[in-house]
This record gives sequence, structure tokens and C-alpha cells, in this order.
Amino acid sequence: MLLAGLLLAAVVGSAHADPDAGKRKAESCVACHGPMGNASNPLYPVLAGQSGRYIYLELKDFKEGRRSHPMITPMATPLSREDMLDLGEYFAAQKPIASQFKADGQKVQAGRKKAEEVLCTMCHLGGFKGQNEIPRVAGQQYAYIVKQLEDFRSRKRTNDAGSMTSVARGLSDADIRNLASYIADLQ
Repeated sequence: MLLAGLLLAAVVGSAHADPDAGKRKAESCVACHGPMGNASNPLYPVLAGQSGRYIYLELKDFKEGRRSHPMITPMATPLSREDMLDLGEYFAAQKPIASQFKADGQKVQAGRKKAEEVLCTMCHLGGFKGQNEIPRVAGQQYAYIVKQLEDFRSRKRTNDAGSMTSVARGLSDADIRNLASYIADLQ
């Protein structure tokens, strides 16, 4: 019993993340993801406000080859578990800034209806704030949302246990643009 308690304490202790260490480790992330994780380049995701668990799991997927990107994969490969946990907690503690995206009202409404139809909030929650390993997508970059939905639809991105690939396979190009308009317009 004592040994089991010590093992549990060791595992829990090793899972402690340090957001201050994550801030130092995030210095190389700023070029693409912006200061404090608020990307201004529409091709890169906003990391500010994501759950630490989501960021950890995505970095792990890049490191282990379940997800691939020519710039991120080589940066994630040398990261330790501790590095990924620290980065996750740092970005989770940051506040996303309001998107500068100017959405077309008709596309936003069409996207809202499509989101209701395909039940997006069952996983991403109301307001698309995300939870645990489900990302916060509210206010995310329009071009990034389009690219991810297209990648899920074409199965270029498959690190989702099938949930997003299942939803995205039935989306038209217009559905994707409308969903992206709606989600990018959320704050």
C-alpha cells in the first residue's frame, strides 16, 4: 500500500507543469503564434486560451508523427514531456485577444445553422470555448479553420479519433467557409 502511494505521488508530481518555464520555452513559438499565443498571421492558430491538455496532446502528436507540419514537427520532436506540459500551461494561462476578422453576416448565420445541424457544441461546448482535449475554436483565425476543416474532410489530418473526420466528410466547400466565418467571428 505504501509503495502504491509513493508511485502515485511520483506520477502526480511528474505531471506538474510550470507556466513560467513554459513562457521561457515559448520564445521560439512567438514568430508564428504571436506574443502570448495570439497569432496575427491567419495561417497559424491562436494558442492563447487553449487548454493545457489540448496543447500538450497536439505537441505530442507532432512529436510522435500523428500530426505533421513542416515547421512545427521539427520543433516538437526534441521536446520532453515536461516541456510540452509547461508550454501547454503557459498558453492556457494567456488571454486570447479579439479577432480582427470582418465576417460577412450571411455567412455567419449560415455557419451558425450548420454548426447547430452537425452538433459542434456537443464537443466544443457553447461559445466554442473547448474543453480538455477539445480545442477552443472561438475567434480562431478564419484561414486556419478553413484549412483544418479541409484537412479533416480529406483525411490529411486524422489525430482526432475520427470525430472531426466524420463530421467534416459531409461538409461542402461553402459549409466550411460558412462555419469558419461563424467560428472566427465568435469571441
